Amino acid sequence: MGSCRVLIFTLSLLLLLFPVIHGWGADGHLTVCRIAQSRLSKAAADAVNKLLPEYAENDLGSLCIWADEVRFRYHWSSALHFINTPDLCTFQYQRDCKDEDGLKGRCVAGAINNYTTQLLTYSTAQAEYNLTEALLFLSHFMGDIHQPLHVGFATDRGGNDIDVHWYTRKQNLHHVWDRDIIETAEERFYDSNVEQLVEAIQKNITTEWADRVKGWETCNSNKIPCPDTYASESIKAACNWAYKDVSQDSTLEDDYFLSRLPILNLRLAQAGVRLAAALNSIFG
Repeated sequence: MGSCRVLIFTLSLLLLLFPVIHGWGADGHLTVCRIAQSRLSKAAADAVNKLLPEYAENDLGSLCIWADEVRFRYHWSSALHFINTPDLCTFQYQRDCKDEDGLKGRCVAGAINNYTTQLLTYSTAQAEYNLTEALLFLSHFMGDIHQPLHVGFATDRGGNDIDVHWYTRKQNLHHVWDRDIIETAEERFYDSNVEQLVEAIQKNITTEWADRVKGWETCNSNKIPCPDTYASESIKAACNWAYKDVSQDSTLEDDYFLSRLPILNLRLAQAGVRLAAALNSIFG
């Protein structure tokens, strides 16, 4: 485990020298991981603590953005953050989980399956995998797959090619869902404090959504995690909410923001609950 900690520490220093592109935004990923860590069993919490580098001080949220920040070093990982679907509002693993070269399994759903398999070797102490990196990749990708436009249309690259105005600022639709909705909510409702956002979503998990949580934690296949389910939910949310009533050069203001914010908060909550369920299952 010591070599893993040294590697992650070295990478964290290199990040300061390179620009990065974030999915969900740093605050979105932090929210997912904070929710998850608060719901871990003792066994899972102990395993996560052992795998995290010492400088993280047992805070998974502080490294939940790591997978975005190492794209400059791990170029092969770029295709693992998203899924491109045809304009059909459905997801099919065999049809859609591939990279731009057509290599099967190279998408965020395939990555979740892969890093889950790696982490399941934790108790066997196999040296084949870097389990610190596997934990950070899985935690990040569980967030990505719940962002609706990370399972978007190939024709517009998940909204990246749809230029809009977010109020007065020129933006693309993907960025609006990655960052702008969250940041606008923080400014208006949470005193620009991500910790207040986390607390608000955690409160809703135990109140407004309490009767739905058990369903989020399970799948029809009884296999945790189940990325095909999460991806199917995201493309439906993309069609019903992210893409709906948006065209090139649309101006998105309060009508869009206030109607989409509940969907975004729900997806953050589901991602956090499901990440916890996955880690509890893996390390249980």
